[in-house]
Amino acid sequence: MSGRADDPDVSLLRPYLMTSGRTKPVDHTIEIEAQVMTSNLGATSVQNLTFERRDIISLCRRTMSVAEVAAMLKLHIGVARVLVADLAALGYVVIRRPEAETPQDLRMIERVIRGLESLR
Repeated sequence: MSGRADDPDVSLLRPYLMTSGRTKPVDHTIEIEAQVMTSNLGATSVQNLTFERRDIISLCRRTMSVAEVAAMLKLHIGVARVLVADLAALGYVVIRRPEAETPQDLRMIERVIRGLESLR
């Protein structure tokens, strides 16, 4: 293994290390649109955290979604969910869940699907 950041072996190993090999968050119900906000405990403990966890605490001083956290830190969404769930379990962030009812408007659902497909 060459150890370079653009080495495929390194890029696959890094997410594994960030999550301690876990692929499922401790709270598997965290939605990607859930809003994440740094708690008082997180703000005062940020220096004690490592790398991406510290970055998440710093980013979430301004409320943002799990998906935004993943995009801003260039993390796979699954890795971001694991890290955010860990931080929430420790009390470093607060998660606010979406309260909106699932829309029943078929036309809107179709527009969302077309929009998601266009992102490929």
